[in-house]
Amino acid sequence: MNSYYSHNPKFYVAVDCIIFGFKEGELFLLLLKRNFEPCKGGWSLMGGFTQESESTDDAAKRVLLELTGLEKVYMEQVGAFSAIDREPNERVISVAYYALINIDEYDRKLVQEHNAYWVNVNELPLLLFDHQQMVDKARKIMQQKASTKPIGFNLLPKLFTLSQLQSLYEVIYGEEMDKRNFRKRVAEMDYIEKTDKIDKYSSKRGAALYQFNSKAYRKDPKFKL
Repeated sequence: MNSYYSHNPKFYVAVDCIIFGFKEGELFLLLLKRNFEPCKGGWSLMGGFTQESESTDDAAKRVLLELTGLEKVYMEQVGAFSAIDREPNERVISVAYYALINIDEYDRKLVQEHNAYWVNVNELPLLLFDHQQMVDKARKIMQQKASTKPIGFNLLPKLFTLSQLQSLYEVIYGEEMDKRNFRKRVAEMDYIEKTDKIDKYSSKRGAALYQFNSKAYRKDPKFKL
């Protein structure tokens, strides 16, 4: 048995986290300005190596926690990236994950300590290694998933306006939506509930605030926006 394993090469297994946030009608990505080698000074995703006691899922959750201080975040695997020369010094296979977080709830001190910054997805700098490929693939998966599952609510505050909800899905899909049709579809969804609270900050008239009811959704899991 030992000879079977010893005759095969050993590689590093890493995870990379594609962390999305949403604010003021724009989609953002949390990036590191690397202050360590290799490629010090370059821009990259937050990542790390899978430890002996971890699955890649566990490693990705740990990396996200170390960077943002957040647990129980929506996260989905994007895929494995294994080009032979994807990193300069060692053979590293990386399993990428994308995460959706409320941009107002993360630990800002941790983010500063890691030299990380929110960058608009439409203004990304040149990313190291194959990280741009990871981001592109993550966005496609997110678009596909968001059309049938209510994952977008992970990017919103608990209370939101219909204008915020519409702008979120417009930025996810990269296209404008008809306001009347959008609100008609929302009105048909019992799990998007209107509250008695009013948004007095982003609306002069005071727009009604809504919330997503996960219990109601589980009873009738139909979703299409």
